[in-house]
Amino acid sequence: MPFPLDRPRRLRRTPQLRRLVRETRLRPEDLIHPAFVREEVDEPVAIAAMPGQFQESHDSLVRAVDDAVRLGIGAVILFGIPATKDAQGSQAWADHGVVQTAIRRLRHEHGDACVVIADCCLDEYTDHGHCGVLREDGSVDNDATIELYARTAVSQAAAGADIIAPSGMMDGQVAAIREALDEAGFEETAILAYSAKYATVMYGPFRSAADSAPRHGDRRSYQMDVANSREAMRETLLDIEEGADMVMVKPALTALDIVSRVRDQTDLPLAAYCVSGEYAMLEAGAAAGAFDRRAAVLETLTAIRRAGADLVLTYHARDVARWLAEEA
Repeated sequence: MPFPLDRPRRLRRTPQLRRLVRETRLRPEDLIHPAFVREEVDEPVAIAAMPGQFQESHDSLVRAVDDAVRLGIGAVILFGIPATKDAQGSQAWADHGVVQTAIRRLRHEHGDACVVIADCCLDEYTDHGHCGVLREDGSVDNDATIELYARTAVSQAAAGADIIAPSGMMDGQVAAIREALDEAGFEETAILAYSAKYATVMYGPFRSAADSAPRHGDRRSYQMDVANSREAMRETLLDIEEGADMVMVKPALTALDIVSRVRDQTDLPLAAYCVSGEYAMLEAGAAAGAFDRRAAVLETLTAIRRAGADLVLTYHARDVARWLAEEA
């Protein structure tokens, strides 16, 4: 029996050989740390549905971001939990709102050493939990909503955000925000568009953490159907045409095919969000003894990078950065 001429196993023999020819690498600077910041708390509040994660006070947020910066993590993205909510979500664009205050604090502490991304949406700020202004029949008014997104984006940029990340999946939101930022003199503020954001059950722990679950109905009229992939390409290309500097797929693990397809469609920086439900699954599996936590998390995030993501938003960011430092 003739031996095969091609012997891939030759390069798998030792850890050093495997590392030498590794095609996909995970680095701290590839990671984005999502942080919840909550008004009117003095200490971090544990999130029951997301073991190891917290609603941060302004002081504890600074400590968490200090840690992320020290570890070399690429950026932090902020989600606000205001003390009061109303039908329009007016605290989203308040000059001294929870996120605006946090951005100013982080900018004061770190200058340009920390890339600060501001999630731009209304669901955390509205008393009904939807991502926009509601009509009398309970449906979301797209055009009225994007006007408020634009107002929020300008407020976040004025506070010092490097990147605005509109996540509401309203038609025309990127164009409206780009125009508003430019008119306000924030031409250098970038936009990370949540271009392919699916209506998935995987957001459950986040909605609990941010107190943002819809009080009635759901978000399927504006977030994407999980059965669709061609639609994701149309959404992404529309956002790019409207002026997005970066694009995102959300969630990540259950949409790796979409990450790959979007990668083939654009050379813009591509982010993928390993969302709260995916985080919770990994934590639950590890706690049950199904697998080693560290190995499972590293394999998961490597798979997201392998699918084509340049950046991964993950609640495991700081743990992963520490593990990578140990392996270096």
